[in-house]
Amino acid sequence: MRVTMIGTGYVGLVSGACFADFGHTVVCVDKDPSKIERLNRGEIPIFEPGLEQLVADNVKAGRLSFAVDGSEAIRNAEIIFIAVGTPTRRGDGHADLSYVYAAAEEIAGLIQDFTVIVTKSTVPVGTGDEVEAIMKKANPNAQFAVVSNPEFLREGAAIEDFKRPDRVVIGVEDERAKAAMAELYRPLSLNEFPVVYTSRRTSELIKYAGNGFLAMKITFINEMADLCEKVGADVQQVAKGIGLDGRIGSKFLNPGPGYGGSCFPKDTIALVRTAQHYGAPVRLIETTVEVNDARKLAMAEKIRAAIGGDIAGKTVAILGLTFKPNTDDMRDSPSLAIIPALQAMGAKVTAFDPEGMKEAGHLLSDVTFATGPYEAAAGADAVVILTEWDQFRALDLPRLKDLMARPLMIDLRNVYRSQEVRADGFDYVGVGKP
Repeated sequence: MRVTMIGTGYVGLVSGACFADFGHTVVCVDKDPSKIERLNRGEIPIFEPGLEQLVADNVKAGRLSFAVDGSEAIRNAEIIFIAVGTPTRRGDGHADLSYVYAAAEEIAGLIQDFTVIVTKSTVPVGTGDEVEAIMKKANPNAQFAVVSNPEFLREGAAIEDFKRPDRVVIGVEDERAKAAMAELYRPLSLNEFPVVYTSRRTSELIKYAGNGFLAMKITFINEMADLCEKVGADVQQVAKGIGLDGRIGSKFLNPGPGYGGSCFPKDTIALVRTAQHYGAPVRLIETTVEVNDARKLAMAEKIRAAIGGDIAGKTVAILGLTFKPNTDDMRDSPSLAIIPALQAMGAKVTAFDPEGMKEAGHLLSDVTFATGPYEAAAGADAVVILTEWDQFRALDLPRLKDLMARPLMIDLRNVYRSQEVRADGFDYVGVGKP
């Protein structure tokens, strides 16, 4: 099939490359000339394991291309995906849909034969209706159907998630569009991955409800971690004990410094605003947002207390800056709240992240960025594991101890066993530990 992807951000680029790998002909369009130039040179603007090779293979095969001017690609497409950003709108917390609506208006003036228009961007309930209205107004004679097809990609595992998904959700109310989407995703149906067809509004809400529930689950185990510290219990054993219950499950029960990233923060806020707009407030999600915001600042206090109270002039080494491993995404990362809070207390901060330091350099000030974990820890009064990158899981602890001013590890991801770290002469502070 002939597919056009509007937007080459995380979702658009990964989805476009994967559809091309299924055998479809895909053109990815973006208004940013520098991004398209980089892609045409084979440079990938984001870090995602396996993506560079996937893009290169499909470009070489002639199935994947990139363009700034999408006019021809839009006219020739059977299916057009809108995969542009929907950031939180300043002032009111609603999703900013201006890019989605602008794309819809542009598409309307170019399509010729019947075309399926798919919102891949995360959008509030009713956005598909508005896209349809905008297109009809812009071109009353246009033949099209608007479909909702939310993405469920985990950064760091996006290609695997796309090709072996838990489910594919398609909100469609036109039989021609449904047949086109079935053909598009036919390679997945051959492997019997579930494709769920719903109404368009239901599909739009599934995405927000899913992210809201997962954010709530993370926040729940973080609160249990705080309780464990007070009563002398071990949160990891608590998580295992409840996670073995099939009704609960073990995923997203890892305590830490709070959730971040491109989805959970903005989607939970957008869900809250949508629910308030319709007069059906989601109190659990509202509380989740508040608790998660407070969690990040509480972690700075936890670090201060572990060091001894007064950290003015002390050096804190931060290992991990991105919101999770295997990505360079710094959006709403806990580090963006924790590091400034430590600096406000008078601490000096050194940091290392395998992929996130370039972006972190634009977002953080007065941080000394190191070339590796040992350089970051040299002379430090504490080392803080903030993101659980694999290379932080097997540090040479005797070497680390010799480099530090004080052998103190504050493990906000519970990467290490406390007894093993203490056996190497460290003071150790984990999350949710007695």
